[in-house]
Amino acid sequence: MRTLISTAFISLDGVMEAPGGETGYRNAGWTFKEVEFVPESFEIKGREQEEAAALLLGRVSYEAFSPVWPDMEEFSRYRTMPKYVVSTTLTDQDLVSNWGETTILRSLDEVAALKETEGGPIIVHGSAALNHSLSDAGLIDRYHLLVFPLLLGAGKRLFSTTDKDTQKLKLTEHAVYSNGLQKQVFDVVR
Repeated sequence: MRTLISTAFISLDGVMEAPGGETGYRNAGWTFKEVEFVPESFEIKGREQEEAAALLLGRVSYEAFSPVWPDMEEFSRYRTMPKYVVSTTLTDQDLVSNWGETTILRSLDEVAALKETEGGPIIVHGSAALNHSLSDAGLIDRYHLLVFPLLLGAGKRLFSTTDKDTQKLKLTEHAVYSNGLQKQVFDVVR
């Protein structure tokens, strides 16, 4: 069974929206605008590319990343990695042609079936709505979080607000950096 990893930049109050500067958000660009850049605090992002065997995205994140990431050197490993987009509305004609193999999954059942295949970890970037659905369905196995020392208030949050049973997590790796960033890696306890 493949490991499904949710990775996110989040504020201390759980907001994950617009970390890179996407337009239309009051606090857009908070990852680099508000916190001093300390290279070692982003080590996990490079490691994720090396360890992941597939990339899973929701439609909105795919539409945001696919025009940009294929040409970015810092995301070069993702160019050749199989990509999966969970969407009920995208068609094959909506997929970009310069980002390698991309498959559209139409349901969480198809995500669960993908997890049952042979291969390495599947990593989810961004994708707030997809993260909520994956978490509620018990499909996430691990969280890689870079927690920024910011309170952003409004915005999409990583974690679902669904009323459900307690989900225990086990902290397996952590670090605090000179800029106040915290790396937190949690395995979901089953």
